[in-house]
Amino acid sequence: MRNPKILLAEDHELSRENLAELLRNCGYEVRAVEDGRQARDAFIEDKYDLVVTDLQMPNVDGLQLLEFIREINPESIVILTTGHGTINTAVAAMKLGAFDFITKPLKDDLVTLTIERALSYAKLRNENIALKKNLKRKFDFDKMIGYSDCMKKIFDTIEKVASSDSTVMIFGESGTGKELVARAIHFNSERNNAPLVAVNCGAIPGELLESELFGHEKGAFTGAIRTRIGRFELANGGTIFLDEIGDMSPALQVKVLRVLQEKEFERIGGVKTLQVDVRIIAATNQDLQKAIEEKKFREDLFYRINVIPVHLPPLRERKVDIPILANHFLRKFNKSKRKTVDRIVPEAMEYLLKYSWPGNVRELENLIEMIVVLKEEGNIEVADLPDKIAMSSPQLHEINGIDITDDGLDLNALIDSFEKDLLARALEKAGGAKNKAAKLLNLNRTTFVEKLKRFKIGQ
Repeated sequence: MRNPKILLAEDHELSRENLAELLRNCGYEVRAVEDGRQARDAFIEDKYDLVVTDLQMPNVDGLQLLEFIREINPESIVILTTGHGTINTAVAAMKLGAFDFITKPLKDDLVTLTIERALSYAKLRNENIALKKNLKRKFDFDKMIGYSDCMKKIFDTIEKVASSDSTVMIFGESGTGKELVARAIHFNSERNNAPLVAVNCGAIPGELLESELFGHEKGAFTGAIRTRIGRFELANGGTIFLDEIGDMSPALQVKVLRVLQEKEFERIGGVKTLQVDVRIIAATNQDLQKAIEEKKFREDLFYRINVIPVHLPPLRERKVDIPILANHFLRKFNKSKRKTVDRIVPEAMEYLLKYSWPGNVRELENLIEMIVVLKEEGNIEVADLPDKIAMSSPQLHEINGIDITDDGLDLNALIDSFEKDLLARALEKAGGAKNKAAKLLNLNRTTFVEKLKRFKIGQ
């Protein structure tokens, strides 16, 4: 561990030599200069843990040096030495950011004690800053769990792009954790002390989304009874996360493009142009290339937001992570719900591994929460799983691997089980919308509903 480096500025030669010798004898590395101008040049050339400066010096005095140092690096520690006649000035300097002042004639024990206290303060402050950053990093990466190769690549990408200010585009199905990625990028960036503002563009009606993003002036439209600050203004200095940006109207896309290019916008009904400094992270579960071909998404905006693409895999493509995630959620909900569900038995885990998870990680989390709440204690067995999982025999996902034994098999039962599984999965993927689920299976709605009744799905 290196010795602390101290920059000493003192115009009186004997005082400078004596103080430098005292500090070197205490184990500090010292550079001594004879006025504020030399100290200013030395501060630019090298890094110092502490600056000790006389208040009255030719060329650049101690107060001017303090102001210069605080402008270059507000975290620098500066101690002033001063005669009795300038104590009031020294006190005023402390208000400008000096750590402390020592009156002349200097006493060795007071000098060493003040410097030790200043360096201890700097060390504690730096440790707290590092701890705060580590806690933020730990908080956000702990929420993203996975040991699969694809997830390791995503973690690596997050660490690389977080320190930059580049726009990030996150692709992935619903429930894969796109917002978690956005939060991990923000909290590991230089903007982590500023806001992260999330906006779900698909959840807000189009006619309201513009006001939500950019705000409006009082009287801009019927019902605008007061001025509203938009999300871009709220995120100034930080990050804005535009989730499901593919649902945004082309007209609104033009305004977002302007913010990206010019970093400015106007509120609805306003004439004043507002400047904003935000990092944009966007996400979608849509095929934006297809949307561009269909004239639903602007190509120029796509290339502006797709600077660094991050592709989140669906859970079915990272099944090695399912046991890790399931047990993580089990521990989480045991603690938050105050339950004592011990473990997931291997047979039940086998069904979890074979299920397709159309709702991805969110669906798995919701499932474990439901089971923990209802079961309260014991082990999670196959019987605790919902029908859509427990009735989908693992072999049904590997039809070519089904063996016909000497005893034969029940073809009708196998087909019924397979059909029931597909119906349940389609309904789950469609979010419960029967019309959409029927289209996914190329069935008309009437036929689909009859099949649901036959298998007692959703009843």
